[in-house]
Amino acid sequence: MNFPEKLSQRLEVRSQQNALRRLSQPNGLIDFASNDYLGFSRSEAIFEETHQYLVDQNMMQNGATGSRLLSGNHSLYEVTERYLAEFHQAEAALIFNSGYDANVGFFSSVPQKGDVILYDELCHASIRDGIQLSYANAYKFPHNDSDALESLLLRFKRENAATYIVTESVFSMDGDTPPLEIFAGISERHAAFLVIDEAHALGVFGDNGCGLVQQLGLKSKVFARIMTFGKGLGCHGAAIIGSAELKQYLLNFARSFIYTTALPPHSVATIFISYQQLRAQHHSQQQLKSNIIHFSQTKSLHSLKGLFVYSKSAIQCAVIPGNEKVKAMAAHLQQSGFDVKAILSPTVPSGQERLRICLHSYNTAAEISALFNSFSGYL
Repeated sequence: MNFPEKLSQRLEVRSQQNALRRLSQPNGLIDFASNDYLGFSRSEAIFEETHQYLVDQNMMQNGATGSRLLSGNHSLYEVTERYLAEFHQAEAALIFNSGYDANVGFFSSVPQKGDVILYDELCHASIRDGIQLSYANAYKFPHNDSDALESLLLRFKRENAATYIVTESVFSMDGDTPPLEIFAGISERHAAFLVIDEAHALGVFGDNGCGLVQQLGLKSKVFARIMTFGKGLGCHGAAIIGSAELKQYLLNFARSFIYTTALPPHSVATIFISYQQLRAQHHSQQQLKSNIIHFSQTKSLHSLKGLFVYSKSAIQCAVIPGNEKVKAMAAHLQQSGFDVKAILSPTVPSGQERLRICLHSYNTAAEISALFNSFSGYL
């Protein structure tokens, strides 16, 4: 069967730009690439506790059997969502199958026709895809620019229409943080609804890894928080944290929630046990913070601070413009034993290609120092 010519042409263009994506295989290198910030994905304790919990609850089944509104709403959902709401000091939590599903479900259903969405220009693709499915009017503002945000808000705010301000507490490609307290003040002054994706803050910031919103005491000023479990929790799924009324609305109108098979009991139990582990095991969070500090100090010692985006998170990015140049740098680091990935355009804008280095609780100070030695040697 022939392949459509237009699709072949698009693949060829991507290949010519040295930006053709391919699936990678496990490589045994020192991990500076994954989002498993606390090492929970490799935790034998979480694996064993999850298995035992399922046995104790007599939940030995492989699948959910249907959507949550039909047959898939097994008892672990209620237990876990109640625990999440208490952990995040909110009225309610609603679990989605992934962070992508949560963002698409929220932004495609909550903002209504005539409403206004103001979103950071670097917001994740899942947020942007959800916005595209919405009937609201959407405008992007320059990255982390509170003055530009308020200017847009004054320009586009309409009577009898809701305004949603959308940002992330830690950005996935830069690792930086917006002025959340200022954004909360702006949303409060203008009666806007603040929505914050905390995917890369969960497990990293705040007491017990609760996230930046709670660390800054802003939970009462945020309309919705999106918590994704595939990063700091090392498992799968996501939850939207907010009011009980928001939860009721989403389970009635969020299509990515309604029309999909629910997560199986094992996935939900892993989320539940991982959250309990956040409270019980502070060593991983403390070690991650120490590694972030050591990385920053070593970066300065090698006079490389100017290459990196300012970040206090587990995500550290060195901007090296050009797909070929950044891929060559990543290949050198990989040959030296470090799993560091190049982020290419069009994932990031042309000229903003970068090495994305992720830090973990299980990285050692010696590994971080060796990484910089290899980095400096190549430059």
